[in-house]
Amino acid sequence: MHPPAQSIRERFPDAVTGVKEAFGELTVSVRKDRIVEVCRALRDDPAWAFNFLSDVSSVDYPDAEERFEVNYHLYSIDKCHRVRLKARVSEDDCRIESVTSVWAGANFMEREVYDLMGIEFVNHPDLRRILLTDDFDGFPLRKDYPTEGRGWRNTFEFLPTTEGPVS
Repeated sequence: MHPPAQSIRERFPDAVTGVKEAFGELTVSVRKDRIVEVCRALRDDPAWAFNFLSDVSSVDYPDAEERFEVNYHLYSIDKCHRVRLKARVSEDDCRIESVTSVWAGANFMEREVYDLMGIEFVNHPDLRRILLTDDFDGFPLRKDYPTEGRGWRNTFEFLPTTEGPVS
């Protein structure tokens, strides 16, 4: 097993739900209620020193019991190694603790996930839409979102088409 994965599993035996290594990349699945604790340990422990959160993203698995997955991509600048943390979130309780207390840079990344997928980050300092307007209905990156939108495109005036090349 990958050394950081073994260390994480030993330190948080009840938090780690799975470990996978593929193509030289380490992925550790963590229970959502322990995500901040695990992230803080990965950042603060000099053996790991994951001092850079490079991305927070999410995936929608509509047929899964825990429909959403929040992904955290961590990097250690000093040690030059990476790890991906995954935490599953159900549609019924679509919330996970914010990691902005660990990495302030998570602020805009979590807002983007909230805006496009509807996953709420508890204790986020400024959780509001970042890309879409406040009155936008729905979360467009969810797999059940209509590909043609929700009718608002029909309200635009369209330019008339021309035949032949436009001069």
